[in-house]
Amino acid sequence: MADIKINLLPWREEVRQDKKDEFLRVLVSVVVFAGVIVFGVDRFYNAEIDSQNSRNAFINKEIKVLENRIKEINLLQQKRNELLSRMQVIQELQGNRPIIVRIFDELARKLSDRVFFQTLTLRGKEMAVRGVAESNNRISSQLRNFDESVWFTSPNVTAINADTQFGPQASVFSLSVTQSTPVKEEE
Repeated sequence: MADIKINLLPWREEVRQDKKDEFLRVLVSVVVFAGVIVFGVDRFYNAEIDSQNSRNAFINKEIKVLENRIKEINLLQQKRNELLSRMQVIQELQGNRPIIVRIFDELARKLSDRVFFQTLTLRGKEMAVRGVAESNNRISSQLRNFDESVWFTSPNVTAINADTQFGPQASVFSLSVTQSTPVKEEE
């Protein structure tokens, strides 16, 4: 004989309960899965943020190193410019040294008899001479000597004052003359 089963339990309640249980399991699974995804995304973005912060910190550190190097370079350029200006002054002095010697030599050669220089002042190319001469003729002779020189141009008397302290016809004079550099003759 065939077994006939009769279900006396409220089967609809069981099916409803099974469906509720299944729904709760699916709901819990979805919530857990969503929590895992949210946690994973959060960890991923936090890791990316931390990575970017570390890169930013590295870049900032390198920027400070470069700024220090730029300061050092600026200091070195400033020192270099100072040294170059010093070298230029020294070279100018070295280049002008023979000219100064030649000017004093020419002054000694062109000094008239019985004329004495008391002070010589050179400002740029202008030379101011103050001296004493035995007579006014000696001052004129001195002007001619300056005029004949290739190292001096434009002699001009600025003052002549009689001074008997140096002799009966003696005069204290002031004159100005422009220093020039003669052009070298080509051979």
